[in-house]
Order: sequence, then structure tokens, then C-alpha cells
Amino acid sequence: MHLLLVLPFVLEVQSRSMNLNFTCDCTCHTELKTANCSSSNYTHLPTFLPPFTEQLDLSFNHLKAIKSRAFQNTRRIRILLLNDNVISVLSKGAFSLLESLLRLDLSRNRISSLSEGFSLGLGSLRELSLAENRLTILENSCFVHLDILQRLNLSHNGVKTIKMRAFGSMSTLRQVQLDWNNITILKNGIFSMLRNLEVLNLRHNQINCLDVGVLSPLISLALLDLTNNNLSSIQFKTFLSLNTYSTHIMLHGNPWKCDCDLQRVFRKLCNVKRLFLDDYDNLTCSNLDEIHGYYTMGLDTELCIAEMVTVLVITITVVITVVAAIVMAEKKRKNKNKEKHWTEVSEYSCASQD
Repeated sequence: MHLLLVLPFVLEVQSRSMNLNFTCDCTCHTELKTANCSSSNYTHLPTFLPPFTEQLDLSFNHLKAIKSRAFQNTRRIRILLLNDNVISVLSKGAFSLLESLLRLDLSRNRISSLSEGFSLGLGSLRELSLAENRLTILENSCFVHLDILQRLNLSHNGVKTIKMRAFGSMSTLRQVQLDWNNITILKNGIFSMLRNLEVLNLRHNQINCLDVGVLSPLISLALLDLTNNNLSSIQFKTFLSLNTYSTHIMLHGNPWKCDCDLQRVFRKLCNVKRLFLDDYDNLTCSNLDEIHGYYTMGLDTELCIAEMVTVLVITITVVITVVAAIVMAEKKRKNKNKEKHWTEVSEYSCASQD
């Protein structure tokens, strides 16, 4: 009985004694299970790290590549910081042994492509940052193994193309940061699996067109940021297809081609109770010379009234022209009838005299 009580204490002491004997190339904290290797001029992964490490900081070094099964001696890592290196190569299975990894930061590196093997073993990952890299295309299989990822940061890349199934396996995704890229069009199907997505950040791209049904799968979307893009017009059905409980939409900083058609779209959107155009009052027009610099909120006053008056004047003019033509035709008909009548009377008189 006494042996059973003492045994856990003995094992703990032995474990601590073993941990203290590990050689560490970085600043390692046994109790916190951390290894800080930041700003240490590493060009390769450090050789000696405690196997108990759960948080590994390798930021601000000179790492160029992460080879396959690179972390075989530190498989318990839950947080891995690789930001601010010069990484350009992620070999197949580079993180395949990190089955407990929850957060991976690869921001501010030189990554230009992601292979299918990049995400092998990352089935527990919740947060991934690839911000400020050199990605231009999101391929169909680049995130295929990230089954329970919740936050994805792809901001400040050169992403121009998103393949149809790029987010195909990411049904648990809640936030996507795609701001400061080169996206020009959002096509139907690219968000088809993102039913739990709550935040979609697309500001500072070159988006000029949204397919009508591209947003319809996003039934949990709470915030859609499309500020500072290249939108000049929108279709009412595009946003009406957002079948959500409540969605806030940001649209300022676009070169809106302001006319009454656009105003009517905005008015209808404002009347959809589940949609909130938070920056509607700040929307400006690209055709300022034509409308004297009015904001879109003012279009339904002078601009649209002027358009209605113009249409009314044209309509009245057409009606008057048609009526005048009818009157003239009727007068001509009557004159012809009179002439015919007098001709007949004259012929009858002549015949009587004979």
C-alpha cells in the first residue's frame, strides 16, 4: 500500500531528473514545455530539443526549407512558430509527425506553392497562417488534410486564382483572411463546403465580379468585407442568396458606377432585414463629374428625379407626337371626304342640268 503511494512521486522525480539531463540548443523551459529558438541565426533546425516540447518558437531565423519528417524528435509540439524566416520549400510530409499540432505560423516567408503533401499529418490543426508569402494559386489539394482547421490567414500574398476545390475539405473553417491579394472574380463553387464560415475578408483585391450564386453556401457568414476592390455594380440576387441569420457587408472603397439602377439595388438590399450594409453612407461614386460628387445616398433625390423627369418628358413628347399624328391623319381623312363629297355634288348638279 505504501509502495503504491510513493511510486507516483518517484516517477515524477525520475522524469524531472531525465528532463534536466536533456541538452537544449535553445532557451528551454522544462515545466512550461517550451523551447525558444527565436532570433538565433539558425539555417537548419536545431539538433537538440527536449522531446517534451509543446511550444517551439523558431521565428526570425534563416531557415530555407523544412524537410520531410523534420520534427521526429519533438512529436508533442502543439504550437509551432516558423514565421519570419526565408522558407521557400515545404517537403512532402514536413509536418507529418506532428499529430497534436494546433497552431502553425508560416507567415513572412518565401513560399510560392503548396503541394498536397504539405498538409499530411495536420489533422488536428486549428490555426494556420501563411500571410505575406508568395502564393499566386490555391490548388485543389493544397489544404486537403486540414479536416478541422478553423482559422486560415492568406493575406498579403499574390493569390489571383482559387481552384474550385481549394477549400473542399475545410467544412469546419470559421475565418478566412484573403485580403491584399490579386483576386479579380469570385466564381460559383469555390466556397461550396464552407457552411460554418463566419468571417470572409476579401478587402484590397481587384474583384470586379461576383457570380450570382457564389455566396449561397455561406449560411453562417457574419461578416463579408469587400472594401477597396474594383466593383462598379452588383446584382441584388448575389447578396439575396446569402441565406444567413445576420450578415454585415462592407463595400466602401469601390469605384461604383452610380445610377438609378445601382441605387435601386442598394435600396432593396437595405430592406432585407438579415443584411446590414454598415458603410452604406460612405459609398462614393467613380462618375463624380456626372453627378456632381454626390454620395450614393443622395442619388435618389436629384439624380434619380432628374432621370425620371427626363423619361417623363420623353414619354410625353412621344405621346404628343403620336396624338398629333393621329389628329393630322384624321384631318386629312375628313378633308378627303369633304372633297369627295363636293365632287359628287358637283357631278350630280352637272348631270341634272343636262
